[in-house]
Amino acid sequence: MAYREFDTPNLSRRALLRGGAWLTAGAALAGVPMGRMAFAREAGAEWQSVGAMVQKYVSERKVANMIATLGWGDKDPLYIARGTLALGGQVKADADSLYRIYSMTKPITGMAAMMLVEDGKLGLDQPIAELLPAYSRMQVQKTYDGSITDLVPAERPITVRHLLTHTAGLGYNIVQKGPISAAYTGQGLVPGQVSRIPIPGLGRSVAVAGLDVFADRLAKMPLVLQPGSKWSYSVGLDLMGRVIEVASGMKFDEFLRTQIFEPTGMTSTWFTVPESEVGRFTTNYGIMNGTPLPMDPARASIYLDKPPFPFGGAGLVSTARDYDRFLKMLLGYGMIDGKRVMGEEAVRLGTSNLLPETATTAGTWIEGQGFGAGGRVSNDAYGWGGAAGTVAFVSHKAGLRANLMTQYMPSEAYPIHEGFPKAVMADLAAMQGAKS
Repeated sequence: MAYREFDTPNLSRRALLRGGAWLTAGAALAGVPMGRMAFAREAGAEWQSVGAMVQKYVSERKVANMIATLGWGDKDPLYIARGTLALGGQVKADADSLYRIYSMTKPITGMAAMMLVEDGKLGLDQPIAELLPAYSRMQVQKTYDGSITDLVPAERPITVRHLLTHTAGLGYNIVQKGPISAAYTGQGLVPGQVSRIPIPGLGRSVAVAGLDVFADRLAKMPLVLQPGSKWSYSVGLDLMGRVIEVASGMKFDEFLRTQIFEPTGMTSTWFTVPESEVGRFTTNYGIMNGTPLPMDPARASIYLDKPPFPFGGAGLVSTARDYDRFLKMLLGYGMIDGKRVMGEEAVRLGTSNLLPETATTAGTWIEGQGFGAGGRVSNDAYGWGGAAGTVAFVSHKAGLRANLMTQYMPSEAYPIHEGFPKAVMADLAAMQGAKS
C-alpha cells in the first residue's frame, strides 16, 4: 500500500488525536422523564435506532466493526455487535475485542485522582508544586500560541482541579500552533501514539522515556494560558499520572491496575496489548475521501510495543465489556457486584462540574457545559470520547450506562460521537411511545 495517500490536512496529528466531540448525551438524557426510564428498564430496551446505526456503518463498510453496549443500573449489559476485527477478515468483533480508546483514558485517570482526594492524599485545590516543585514558578505566554520567550509570571498556582478540568493553562502539541507546538514536539512532550507506519502529516515524534522526565520537561515549557482562566484541551491528565505516582507512592500504571482495573474486574485494559491477545485486537483505519485504509494493523500495531511512559490522557486499549464495567462502577457510586472500589462521595464529586469559578468555556468544545474529573458534564451525564471513534457516558439520573466501540480516524470523519447519544434518545422516545 502507498501510505503517501495519507498526506492530507484531514489526517493531521491535530485531527487524529483530538477526541473530545462527545456532545449531546447529557442535555438529551436530562430531558427524559423518569417514568420513561423506569418503563425502559422494565420493558427491556430493544434499542432499534442504535442497532440500525451499528448495522448501517458496518454494512456500508465505513468501519470494519462497531459494538454498542447499553446497561441499566447494575443489570448485565446488552451488546449490539456487527463486523469483523478487520475489513475482509473472518474473526467477528464482540464484547471482548480490543480497541484503542485514546481519550476515554482520561476519565479513568480522573477517577484515579479522585480516589486519592478521597483518601486525603490529594486536595482538589492543592497546588501541584507541593508534589512537583518544578511547577512552583510557571511562566505564561503573553500571546496565546505566540512567542515562547515573551512571557509573564503565572498569576496563580496550578492545582489538582486545574489538571482534571483542562484549566491549568498547559498546552497540547495536537492543539497548539506555532513555536509552542514545535517546542512540545521537540522536547518529546507527545503523550500519544498512532502507528509504526511513517504516515506523512502525522510526524514521527518520539515521546520522552519516563513519566517523571515528561513532567520535568513539561515544567520548563511556558503555559499557553493563565491557570484557572479558560478551558483548553491539554496534557493535564497525562501530568496527573505523575501527580498520582508521587501522591500514592506507586507507579501510575500499577495504581490503575491494582486500584481500579483488578477491583472492577477489568481484565482486558492495558497500555500494551500482550502478544497472547493480538488475536482479538482490532485494526485502526484512516478515512480518506470516505474510504477506510489501514493505518495501524493489529498484528503490526504500535500498541504491541511498550509506550515511552503510560499516557494517562490517551494511552489505553480496552474492550466494550471492560469499559462497561468501569461505567457500571461509576453508576453504582463506586460499588460493583457488591464490592466497593471507590467511595460514593468521590464518584459524586468526580462526575460533577469541577470547573473553577474563574474559568470560562466561551468559544470551546464544552461551551455552556461543565467538566468533571477528566470528562464532560452535561446536566447529569458524565463521559468523553476517543480519537478513534469510541464514546461513552453514564447518567445517574437515568440509571443508564452506554459505550460505543469502533476504530477509525479522525473521529470527525463520521458523526458518531454525537450520533450515538442521539440514537439512544430516539430509542428511549420510542419506548415511551409504546407505553402510552
